[in-house]
Amino acid sequence: MVNQAKKKRSGRGKVVARTGELMHGTTKKFRLQCRGSTLEAILVNYEGKISAYVNRCCHISLTMDWVDNQFFTEDKRYLICANHGATYEPTTGECIWGPCFGAFLQNVPLEVSRDQIRAYCPEDKKLRE
Repeated sequence: MVNQAKKKRSGRGKVVARTGELMHGTTKKFRLQCRGSTLEAILVNYEGKISAYVNRCCHISLTMDWVDNQFFTEDKRYLICANHGATYEPTTGECIWGPCFGAFLQNVPLEVSRDQIRAYCPEDKKLRE
């Protein structure tokens, strides 16, 4: 189940995964070309719910993984930033602990069509650099 709006979007989007590719508690990094810039994002599977976020911590605009593609806590319950320990709900992107408490990771819109998961550039928020 994809935790994003399923309405048809303008543009083609980018196929970033196939349905069933990610198991619970796993992530997959991908890149999107958005408004002339490359955006690094992560696809997240938490209990069968697929979400995607820009790979930038709300506290300091750094990528969240020190070890490539390692975003979940050991118990696979939360996403965590390796820099300062900001901890996020995987299905909403809300920071529930740490220096950015109450802030949200930037959402990346998704669409599932057939067996493909497509990602689209965030439309409503300015890209963080």
